[in-house]
Amino acid sequence: MTGPLRQLPDISRGLLPITGPEPRILILGSFPSVLSLAHREYYGNPRNRFWAVMEEIFDVPAALPYSERTRRLTEEKVALWDVVRECTREGSADSRIRNPLPNDIAGFIQAHPSVRLVALNGSTASRFYHRFAEVPDIPSVTLPSTSPANASVTFGEKVKAWDIIRISCIGE
Repeated sequence: MTGPLRQLPDISRGLLPITGPEPRILILGSFPSVLSLAHREYYGNPRNRFWAVMEEIFDVPAALPYSERTRRLTEEKVALWDVVRECTREGSADSRIRNPLPNDIAGFIQAHPSVRLVALNGSTASRFYHRFAEVPDIPSVTLPSTSPANASVTFGEKVKAWDIIRISCIGE
């Protein structure tokens, strides 16, 4: 063998879904950041604007403890998960995701037939969803990523785009 061996990144496994009994909206991210995995919390990077957007849309204060924020979000009939179940990745950038294996989104929706909309948090989640896990007959919408890497979209623009999930929860 010539040259040093390059160590491959370990396989990272994502988080379990967070849901109430009858979610109407399933929000799918791509895969949790390193900070989110370390904290075992969706959108655990304090620079990610997800919880600030949820505060604007559903009046779920971002300063609440994580367990309270997720409980209140599920009361709004919103579920959280990611498209990717496991992958290799160095760092937190979506562009570094390698060997993605998808979550069973179709199985989740079969177990939760109340889901009316899949909301995809950013273009990478959208690309992986449509490539690996799209569920026929369930509408999906790609929303601007709440990631700190998506600085080209203002917070106000994100809130305005994401308001579709609040509107979708009101229906029925």
